[in-house]
Amino acid sequence: MSRRVRGIVELVLAVAAAVGCVLCWVAARSPELAPPVTADEPSRVVVAYDPTLISLALLLAAAAGVLAVAGVGALRTRR
Repeated sequence: MSRRVRGIVELVLAVAAAVGCVLCWVAARSPELAPPVTADEPSRVVVAYDPTLISLALLLAAAAGVLAVAGVGALRTRR
């Protein structure tokens, strides 16, 4: 496989990883009802995050960055 084709494949994979990162980040949010702290306060709606999906989003972001740098490097390298 030539460097140009490899660079393009790495950039496509970087975009796919970035899209997966955004989807995981959006899916990690969920509204939950928090109980009142004192008896005279109402219950509140809070946003809870799923730590597994946040971890996956960070892993995909790192992979997207590495693949983007490798892809651009492969495309810019001359023989």
